[in-house]
Amino acid sequence: MNLSDLISDCAARYADSEFLLFERQPQADAGQGSFQLRMTYRELDAMVNRACHFLSAQGLKPGEIFNLHLPNCPAFLLLWFAGARLGAVMMPTNVLAAAEELTYLLGHSQSKIAFTTAEHMSKLEQCRQQLELLEKTVLCDPYTESPAPDSFEACLDRYPDTPWQCPARDTDLAAIMYTSGTTSKPKGVMVTHANYLAAGRTVADALELGPDDRQFVVLPLFHGNAQYYSTMSALLRGASVALMDRFSASRYFDKCIEYGCTVASLFAAPMRMLLAQPQNPAHRDNRLRVVIFAQNLTPQQLDEWQRRFDAPLAQLWGMTETMGPPLMNPLRGERRNWTVGKPSGDYEIALVDASANRVATGQEGEITVKGVPGITIMPGYFKNPQATEETIRDGWLYTGDNAIQDTEGYYRFVDRKKDMIKRSGENVSAGEVENVVLQHPAVFECAVIGLPDELRDESIVAVVVLHADKQVTESELIDFCAGKLARFRVPQRIVFEESLPKTSVGKIQKHLIRAAMSV
Repeated sequence: MNLSDLISDCAARYADSEFLLFERQPQADAGQGSFQLRMTYRELDAMVNRACHFLSAQGLKPGEIFNLHLPNCPAFLLLWFAGARLGAVMMPTNVLAAAEELTYLLGHSQSKIAFTTAEHMSKLEQCRQQLELLEKTVLCDPYTESPAPDSFEACLDRYPDTPWQCPARDTDLAAIMYTSGTTSKPKGVMVTHANYLAAGRTVADALELGPDDRQFVVLPLFHGNAQYYSTMSALLRGASVALMDRFSASRYFDKCIEYGCTVASLFAAPMRMLLAQPQNPAHRDNRLRVVIFAQNLTPQQLDEWQRRFDAPLAQLWGMTETMGPPLMNPLRGERRNWTVGKPSGDYEIALVDASANRVATGQEGEITVKGVPGITIMPGYFKNPQATEETIRDGWLYTGDNAIQDTEGYYRFVDRKKDMIKRSGENVSAGEVENVVLQHPAVFECAVIGLPDELRDESIVAVVVLHADKQVTESELIDFCAGKLARFRVPQRIVFEESLPKTSVGKIQKHLIRAAMSV
């Protein structure tokens, strides 16, 4: 089965059941009101056919690559699925990407057509002037019932909804997802039709998703989480998707309750933002039966979440390269949300040392994932055979993440290998230090980095954001850490900042912090 087959099957089986409930939330400071749209599975299939005819009329052919430089909106979904039905390949990009980065991604991927909104059109046109292969940019006007006459939305009605025969096999490419480059250029993760289905099936099975479920999607669609975990799992079970144009901490639970959502996906950073909101007892009246999340929260934050929102959590671990999450806390049975759970779906996990030998239970090792390239794990990196060979060896994907398995089979994430700090000959996990710093009641966010030290290899520096109404001094915070950490793990320096640089899904960009502090 390919993505086109899946959508056709959903249209036949679920027909007039709702697939999409979309809301563009109002922005008073920008003078923008709200906009809502609903779409059934039958309407989705018909609109995807229209979009297929549209893409073909633009000159896009099977195997060619097109760019979606779009915020969360219905057009993103229609173009993603229409491209798949046409046999073309989607390459989504972050709307906040700088022109230089965007030019690299468009050029490296050899994108032929790019879709964006009026807000970002000038940046795309700037890129197009430097790229011979990028033939055109197409306007999307997704937040109005009267879109601009030359926009994708206005043009759709001019094309028929007659079925389009998809030429793609399940192992053909459907997308290229570029990972954020920190020490090198971004790498393009190739995603097949089968990859998408396997990712969605892993989550749908693990969460026992059904047609009565509704996924609450606030994370960006250009990121793998919203595509793999939320959208694909919903499609595979005939569930619906409540899609917001963006994450809003002040509106999150109000909208979740309004749309009757039962399943959600988040990262730790937006969860901390939700916990920082004023308490509202009405937010416990949500229908969420599980919220899957990535990146650690402190024990205090886990307890506060449950007390305030009564929305059960299940921490997991996954990467763009692994498609589905290879590690998840179980829906049934004991959830240990200070860990990333146990192996899920068809994945096999092994922790290995620097020589690729398996480590003993209780010992730290790199997470490696056994899978089938092009089905359960990526087939490789686009136009980068060297990185592919370094990452996938004998059917095992080497992730660069370290973890420890306990005697009952749960895995505790330790850190990225590159985030290990060498201190006087000892390896120090930045994540372990961060977890202690975050336990201080005055600390809202924290990033721990290593900076060059002539005497002790590296010095440990904690960059801290405080709660708006809390205060703590550098010496007080160092003393707090000294009471909980071995001496060589205690930060030598605390730097207070108003905010930390983050990716679109809330991951702290430590390379930017290091660069700023190394000047």
